[in-house]
Amino acid sequence: MTTLAVTSDAISTLSCDALILGVDAEGSVTAHPQLDEQTRAALTETAVALEASGKVGSVTVLPGGPTAARRVVLVGLGDGTDGELRCAAGAAARSCGKKPGTVVVALPGESDRALSAIAEGSLLGSYVFTDYKSDADDEEEQVFTDWLIAGASVAAVERAKVIAGAVAGTRDLINTPPLDLFPGAFADIAQGYGKQQGCDVQVWEPQQLADQGFGGILAVGMGSARLPRLVRIQWAPEGAKQTVALVGKGITFDTGGISLKPPKSMETMKSDMSGAAAVMHTVLAAARANLPVAVTGWLCLAENMPSGTAQRPSDVIRIYGGKTVEVLNTDAEGRLVLADGLVRAIEENPDVVLDIATLTGAQGVALGPRTSGVMGTDEVRTEVVAAADAIDEDMWPMPLRPYIREMVLSKVGDLKNVGDPGGQAGMLSAGMFLKQFVGDANWAHLDIARPAFNEGTAYGYTTHGGTGAAVRTLFEFLERRANA
Repeated sequence: MTTLAVTSDAISTLSCDALILGVDAEGSVTAHPQLDEQTRAALTETAVALEASGKVGSVTVLPGGPTAARRVVLVGLGDGTDGELRCAAGAAARSCGKKPGTVVVALPGESDRALSAIAEGSLLGSYVFTDYKSDADDEEEQVFTDWLIAGASVAAVERAKVIAGAVAGTRDLINTPPLDLFPGAFADIAQGYGKQQGCDVQVWEPQQLADQGFGGILAVGMGSARLPRLVRIQWAPEGAKQTVALVGKGITFDTGGISLKPPKSMETMKSDMSGAAAVMHTVLAAARANLPVAVTGWLCLAENMPSGTAQRPSDVIRIYGGKTVEVLNTDAEGRLVLADGLVRAIEENPDVVLDIATLTGAQGVALGPRTSGVMGTDEVRTEVVAAADAIDEDMWPMPLRPYIREMVLSKVGDLKNVGDPGGQAGMLSAGMFLKQFVGDANWAHLDIARPAFNEGTAYGYTTHGGTGAAVRTLFEFLERRANA
């Protein structure tokens, strides 16, 4: 269990298991209003002797020394921007031991926004997923941590709780094995959480999907014994002046279907529902924060399996709303479920619609493992990237040039689900495919394929496994819309 609170006490006298302090470019411990100069000088002397670095996220651990803490964790702050403070707090949090106990965070933040970033980083860096550890039920083995943010306001801490809670909830879903997280189970989770937060939740069962013509979701999910679902989760406060629709790809496991992936490529495919997880927890966060904006999340849930009932390459399916798609590769399935979700979401005439998906391997080829691609109408694409920049989540605007549309036109149906056979512009052709289902709506598509799952070692506030990519950007986007 983790708690987060504010402290205004003198830092050096606080009895705690760990005290987190900053280090500047010269290797000196940074000043803090609650840290006396004598203690700071003594810690700086030790830090300089140990060549503590001011590089962002560089950590040096000391005995408590002149403080009442068991250990002092010194972390480099770089230039001290909000993003660097968040990263530093996360790196320091990961260095507080396996059972941190009480941790006091005394990094210098000059605004509520900066202090909220510090609190966010602390919570996200300390994230652990232990649901499947055999000793997790042993109370002595559980991790109980009380985080105290020195000098923060209650409002800054509460905001951090909402955002970090949404990211952690998204990570939990991504990290859950597909044995336990399948479309029906995901829908049940959405109903439970939605009820807790006062959201309206509607679930389309398989027969309803068939009756209403959701051909994309059904085609992708028909190869699995665990049938697909569509979930609508809505936060609709009175007086909301903005309506936002979020559509998330929720492939709870992706084998590639009949177009089977190589075994190595399947190892992280439990993360192929990251978009739907981000959408659900963003809606829940909006409700928890009582944002004055109406937001509707659409979770397009299916398990892509090969079997005697699976869709085949060369099948032609009919998407909700009537367009037909020639399926040339059953591993290009995410765009099929999203097409259904986009058309249905736009029927409600939202002011803006965003879709979020682990959509293409080409995203990683073009932008690497940490940078998501953003496509769509120019204004909304710019708005999304600005929101990402504001909270230091790495996203990059990508173009959807008219000629790319030719790549997704089919000689048999209206469209085909893969673009150029040479593999060029794979991320862009997927985005262009989705564009054919949004009409003139204000729309953006976020491809988070590689950033959604960290296969390497932890860095900053990002731990191994599910990252919660796009959640903070989506929440910032909603906040800006609410305040417009």
